[in-house]
Amino acid sequence: MNVEYLTDIILLLSAAVIIVPLFQFTRLGAIPGFLVAGIVLGPSGFGYIENNENIAGFAELGVVLLLFVIGVEINPLRLWRMKGLVLGLGTLQVLITGGLLTILIHELFGLSWNISILTGFALALSSTAFVLQLLSDRKMLSSGYGRPAVSVLLLQDLAVVPLLALVSLMAAPDFTIAGNFFLALGEGFAILVIIIIAARYILNPLLKILARFGSPEIFTATALLLVLGAAQSMEYVGLSMPMGAFIAGLLIADSSYRHQILAEV
Repeated sequence: MNVEYLTDIILLLSAAVIIVPLFQFTRLGAIPGFLVAGIVLGPSGFGYIENNENIAGFAELGVVLLLFVIGVEINPLRLWRMKGLVLGLGTLQVLITGGLLTILIHELFGLSWNISILTGFALALSSTAFVLQLLSDRKMLSSGYGRPAVSVLLLQDLAVVPLLALVSLMAAPDFTIAGNFFLALGEGFAILVIIIIAARYILNPLLKILARFGSPEIFTATALLLVLGAAQSMEYVGLSMPMGAFIAGLLIADSSYRHQILAEV
């Protein structure tokens, strides 16, 4: 193992052990504490950690596992009842916030409409990992405003696909909406369907077979394969890896093996 990489991880964990409890004591939450720890040790702070690529990959894996755990803890039936909020409230939030920010950026900074649209709608999106972790820490995922927040975050993650297609559309004059924009949307929908079918007709029977062997190592490997496979599938079509892990968590939330998988992950 790279000794420098291991040293960076030890430094980050040491800073987190000191800073995060202070933030929790002041009721600011753990996430801001981790952010401050990273800023203090990173190039913007004392510069103890310079190799950001390794740490970024390590952090993204942590976010993937976090969103998987949160997905497992959410009731899928209750989430399905929220489909009106996802499509209605989520769409309104993205369109209204993105539209207002687009106009504001264009008028204040004099940027072209193309750049203003991309920047405005990019800024309209939130950090799913940050918000869901905050709601989970405060036991608010199922609260009156926690459910609408989750629905908006899900729609925002889905909105990434057309935004990425829009980037390519604006970069290439001969790029056609019919040939690429809707293709990206179709790929994203197809991956979702494949994950759902695989979870229902393949995953649950497979988990039942593996449970009979009684090998925790095999079960752990299967759980990690599920999380990383779903995350990589979403990354392939332009969606976020954490969203893939979140959906995978939702699909096994009603499984009789959910607690065992959570323990392994």
